[in-house]
Amino acid sequence: MAEEVRVRYAPSPTGNPHVGNMRTALFTYLFAKHNRGKFLLRIEDTDKKREVEESYSAIYDSLKWLGLSWDEKVILQSERLDIYKEHALQLLNSDKAYQQEEAIFFKTKKEGSTSWIDLVGNKSIKFENRQVEDFVILKSDEYPTYHLASVVDDHLMNISHVTRGEDWISSTPKHIMLYESFGWDIPQFAHSPNILATDRSKLSKRHGSIGVLDYKRDGFLPEALINFLVLLGWTPPSGKEILTLSEMIEEFDLKDLNTAPAIFDVRKLEWMNGEYIRKTQNSKLKTQILEYLKDISQGKLEHPADEELDKVIPLVKERIKKLSDFIPLTDFLWEKPEYEQEVFEKVVKKRLDIVKLLKEMLEVMEKMEKPWKADMFEKTFRQFGESHGLSATQTFQLIRVAISGQLVSPPLFESVKILGEEETLKRANEALAYLEKSSS
Repeated sequence: MAEEVRVRYAPSPTGNPHVGNMRTALFTYLFAKHNRGKFLLRIEDTDKKREVEESYSAIYDSLKWLGLSWDEKVILQSERLDIYKEHALQLLNSDKAYQQEEAIFFKTKKEGSTSWIDLVGNKSIKFENRQVEDFVILKSDEYPTYHLASVVDDHLMNISHVTRGEDWISSTPKHIMLYESFGWDIPQFAHSPNILATDRSKLSKRHGSIGVLDYKRDGFLPEALINFLVLLGWTPPSGKEILTLSEMIEEFDLKDLNTAPAIFDVRKLEWMNGEYIRKTQNSKLKTQILEYLKDISQGKLEHPADEELDKVIPLVKERIKKLSDFIPLTDFLWEKPEYEQEVFEKVVKKRLDIVKLLKEMLEVMEKMEKPWKADMFEKTFRQFGESHGLSATQTFQLIRVAISGQLVSPPLFESVKILGEEETLKRANEALAYLEKSSS
């Protein structure tokens, strides 16, 4: 590619960036880096009625979290109003625009057609000019419309390729006409297809289309999220499904984007996040979990301690899909469990006397030689289950519920060892007291 590649991600600060926004940013970033070009950031903040103040930091934080660092200074369109007004007046004075009441309209061509070769699919797209109506370029409040501001800025920023969603295809003839009216070189365009829900409807929050930072709060890893996003409309030539950011940069090209809509499946994202967690070294995963817990507790993390995490990480690594799964899975190790009669009854049939069973289990535990050993613990309670008509699963689940209050936890004996014999006996007694009270 002879010319320097200069591309931009140009969000509007009207809410938290969602997966569609960030996929556009990712495609743009990868194209720039693959071609040793520049990835620029421009905030299109000229629609003050729809502006959300927190969106600025959300845009910056989302990009930083995903590792998509931008080059050069951030452009804020609200600081460039004089530039847009100057260019609108230039068109007005050259009879390429006209004023009606207090807004300035651009005169579109009425003869012939406007076409371009779109880089996505390498296809020719053509619009008959008679279909393109005159449009406002400068509003009565002297703020530019998107059409004028984006074209002026793309020219002044020396943007070589405009990457955006296919929703903007119908606006492209207007932009090409503006470029031609100013006598400027026209950049190349690449319009990526939309993202749809699994039922092929428009993607919405109920399908998982939430703010990018909401995924962070929900315990997703940034490297898993960008891996998932890059596959929404792109198939790597290598055929690999799990890729690092550097591998994406090496393989990515806009011409390889699919022309069909991409399907967003949050279950696949959760699967991929789980794959990343399992591939992560325990020491790094510990750091990620600690950072996550500190974030959601706003720096007021009381537990677990560093050394406690060292014991727990190997136990939960195969069981969690998100960092947030760590909390319900392990909270019982640091907090007293809350018991529910229904949970006990899911383990053994109601006709069995759960209170009697637990009493006898406690007696067995109290007589076991300390420190308890895994093989002896398992052998003892397998025999206990057999003698009481219980399966091994029922037996160990009953102990699990007694010490944790839940049906799912890290491996039972490892959990017992973290709690210690005395705390395990104490909790079993508390569970027994709860059952006796609830059944009286």
